[in-house]
Parts: sequence; structure tokens; C-alpha cells
Amino acid sequence: MDINSLILVPLVVLLDAYFGEPRYYHPLIGFGTLAQQIEKKLNNDSVVLGVIGWMVLVLPLVSLTWFLSSLFGVWFDVLIAYLALGARSLWQHSQQVYVALEANNLELARKRVAWIVSRDTAHLTEEELSKATVESLLENGSDAIFATLFWFIVAGAEGAMLYRLSNTLDAMWGYRSTRYQFYGYFTAKVDDVLNWIPARLTALSYAVFGDFKTAWHCWKTQGNQWYSPNAGPVMAAGAGALNLTLGGAAIYNGQLKQRLDLGKGDTAKAKDINRAWKMIQQSLLLWCLIAFFLGLSFYVYSL
Repeated sequence: MDINSLILVPLVVLLDAYFGEPRYYHPLIGFGTLAQQIEKKLNNDSVVLGVIGWMVLVLPLVSLTWFLSSLFGVWFDVLIAYLALGARSLWQHSQQVYVALEANNLELARKRVAWIVSRDTAHLTEEELSKATVESLLENGSDAIFATLFWFIVAGAEGAMLYRLSNTLDAMWGYRSTRYQFYGYFTAKVDDVLNWIPARLTALSYAVFGDFKTAWHCWKTQGNQWYSPNAGPVMAAGAGALNLTLGGAAIYNGQLKQRLDLGKGDTAKAKDINRAWKMIQQSLLLWCLIAFFLGLSFYVYSL
């Protein structure tokens, strides 16, 4: 555990809240473009080549981050963690959907939901659009916010870099499709390992700021049955905390996919997008307070 990272968590969160993602160019966009080129050259349905692709893309950048961190110190660490965090971006995307739904502009809402989910959105109703957005908030709250902070706390800038790059590759290669069945296998497994603890801490955080009893019950009875070992607990706990029913059948690439119902309660409405974000905000504040005072305690004890 990195004491400096613990103390710096609130600063990283504040920077993201104020500035958001870089306006003109985000390094992860360049990384994604490079990953596409590497995949085109290496992907021939081989698990081994998938491992090589992951190592070629991730390990040099993590090593460079470690070197620059040792050279420039905590301010470089803050910069890397800020670039890795995606809280404001997640809020902005969800708000764009919320505003469109409040204006009863379903066509615009469908376009904006298509930016944040992989399912087909062309014919989704208002309730289905709201559900998809809440699901995205809950799952990406774990990936883009809490898991990033967790690995920053555990291993500093290089931890945040390792996690964010691995998670980005999982979003690109981790699909259970013909193209990525073998090539993306290692990437998906690495992401599962890196997210295992953060996902459960996120699920617990959601439960604390909602209906705890229902969230805990849904987590334990539904979470492990979901097709993703980490998204399941997060979304089940989040849905239960909000007293909503999420999951269910959805269309991906023209094919109907039968998904488990998650949570318990009402069908999602547009207002629930803001309820989900408020729960994430409260959880984020709790993480900031715990990290700062825990880091301060370690620092004082070490004097």
C-alpha cells in the first residue's frame, strides 16, 4: 500500500471533477489506436499471441511510468491517476442521456446510450434506455472510478497505469466472440483478476448508500450467477441498493441475449440515472475520506 497515494486520492478526484478528461486528446485514445494495429497484426486465434499482444502494449508503458514516477515524484503520480480516472466523463455521458429523456427525445437518447453500451439501442423504449444507462453507471463506476483508485492506492502511478491499460484492452479484446475467443482470453482473465477485490469493495459501497439489506441479498443470490464474475456483484448490489430491477434480455449484434434479472423493485426511469450517480458520488466521497485519513494515520505513525 502506497502512503502517498492514500493521501493524494482526494486531490486526484478533485482534479477529475474540475477538469474532466483532456479536451482535445486523451492518451488512452492513442493507446486504443495502437492496440487496434497490434491486434490486426497478431490475432490469428492464438492465446499465446494474445498474451504477447498484451505484454507488448502494457509492460513497456507500466515500466516507463515506474521510471518517470521515481524521477519526478508524487506530482507525476497525481497526473497519471488523474488521466486514469473517469468519474466526470461517466457523469457527463449519463447526463446527456438523462437530458434527452427528460426532453422526451428518444432518438437522441438512443444515440447517446449507444456511446456507452454495446447492446443495440435503435428500438429501446424510455425504460430500457434508463435501465441501460443505470447499468452502465454501476458497472463503469467500478471500472473507471473505484478499481482505478484501488490500484493507485495499492501500487501508485504504475498500479493505476497497469489497471487502466488492462481494462481498456479488455473492453476491446475481452468479448466472447469468434474473433476474440482465443486472442482476448488472457486479456479478459487479467481484467477479472485485477477487478476482483475492487468490484466487491464497490458493491459494498453501493450497499452502504442504499437499501443495504436488499443490496446484500441480491449480491449474494444473483451476483455470482451473472456472466461476468465482477460486474455481477457490482450490478446486483447496486440494483438492490436502488430498489430497481435491472438486467434481463437485451439485443447484442442483432441477437437476443437472455440475461439474468438483477436487483429487486421497480423498472428504471430517467430519474434513476441521477439516483445511481448520487450513490456513486457518496461512495466516492467515502473512499476519499477513508484513504486520506488512513494515509494521514500511517504518515503520523511513521514519524
